[in-house]
Amino acid sequence: MSNPTPPVGPGLPETQTLVPDTVPAAPAPEREGKKTKGGKPASLWTDAWYDLRRRPMFIISVIIIVILLVMSIWPQLFTSIDPYNARTCDLSTARQGPSAGHPFGRDNLGCDVFARTIYGARNSIVIGVFTTLMTTLIGGLLGIVAGFRGGMTDTLASRVTEIFFAIPSILGALLIAATFRGKANSIFLVIVALTVLGWPMVFRIMRAAVITAKNQDFVVAARALGAGAGRIMFRHLLPNSLAPVIVVATINLGTFIAAEAALSFLGVGVQSPDISWGLMIADARDRFLEAPLPLVFPAVFLSITVLAFIMMGDAVRDALDPKLR
Repeated sequence: MSNPTPPVGPGLPETQTLVPDTVPAAPAPEREGKKTKGGKPASLWTDAWYDLRRRPMFIISVIIIVILLVMSIWPQLFTSIDPYNARTCDLSTARQGPSAGHPFGRDNLGCDVFARTIYGARNSIVIGVFTTLMTTLIGGLLGIVAGFRGGMTDTLASRVTEIFFAIPSILGALLIAATFRGKANSIFLVIVALTVLGWPMVFRIMRAAVITAKNQDFVVAARALGAGAGRIMFRHLLPNSLAPVIVVATINLGTFIAAEAALSFLGVGVQSPDISWGLMIADARDRFLEAPLPLVFPAVFLSITVLAFIMMGDAVRDALDPKLR
């Protein structure tokens, strides 16, 4: 016997409640983005830093770079031998292998390879850092002006940039360094030579970022409020176009350190009595088969340094680009 159908409509008793056959599921809570301590949504830089702290590649590269920076600023913490003092070199011990007090052995002039490697970090990193700063400043400034102004300014700047792109970097830097060799400090000359040919890449990155950002709503709103060109470029466009430039600059730093080593190896870079890893490699190449350690150790330090900066640049790129997460 089937159950009677409950009354519907006006005949439904007041105390009776109809229960639908299917109950709709409660809406899933929305996934919240990262928040700051104040409860506000995290900015791009805060979000990137949150992501970078969880990347082993970034942590490892930062540790290596910090050690290298400490080594270049306070080399006395790592060795008590001053390689700039000729008395620390002994020709009678030239090309000796590792020994007590000389873990990397001695070079062709009887100088301690370990001390020279430690002190060589200073000039190599100084050249890389200052060249990166100069190329970023020049290329970034020209890029933001060309991208924002457009028209003839953009066309002229782009054509000039293409001329520099047509010159091979190492060949052009070699020509500049060889032409002015002896007329300026060798370290300053290497920085200038690498800067002259290194800024076009930063220019293109900044220009492209500014062209993309200048039509956004925040720029339109700034113009509507009467903001001048300078305020729009440096107050609004620059912070929103800086991320890709930082990534390129970080990777370029390692590249410039390698370029300095190449110029020094070719004899037009850092000159004696200054010390750099490239110069050490150049001095040790003729006797490499007899004594490989004076070349191997600076080459290893150079490779680790370049790799550390490239690793950090890759990690920063992945953190700042949401598409790569």
